Amino acid sequence: MPSPREFEFIPVWNIPVLFSYTMRRVDCPACGVKAEAVPWAQGKHSCCDVYRHFLASWARRLSWKETAACFHTSWDNVCRSVKWVVDFGLRHRDLEGITAIGVDEVTYSKGHRYMTLVYQIDGGCRRLLGVIRDRDTASLTGFFESLGAERCAQIKVVCSDM
Repeated sequence: MPSPREFEFIPVWNIPVLFSYTMRRVDCPACGVKAEAVPWAQGKHSCCDVYRHFLASWARRLSWKETAACFHTSWDNVCRSVKWVVDFGLRHRDLEGITAIGVDEVTYSKGHRYMTLVYQIDGGCRRLLGVIRDRDTASLTGFFESLGAERCAQIKVVCSDM
């Protein structure tokens, strides 16, 4: 490539750090022109993977807007970083051994707009399993269908105030 790409890296003493690298390109007869894959970033992201993890971990403690302001980056970079970490967690989560769940609804906007939360409440494990946009039967049924018939058959206890 004619000009180097810049990748955002973890700030040092609150000074933004940019990693500059000139990507190599190859003209493959089967695939066409492809850019080099680098181990510190994925695809066309402008942030290094360690920086995305760093932003996502801070976004757990601060608002996304505050995180972006503190580390001199954009709100979109924080949002994409959180999505990247959540997607990784969803791909690698283990849903075996769920025997007790809790179902509750919370309001998330003015008026009567609700979402349904499904938690695992087994003795040794308490975690959020699903966030469902509405609080109707079809939405909850969709969650259980995505969980699968075998896992649903293992559930012995359901706590709900709905």
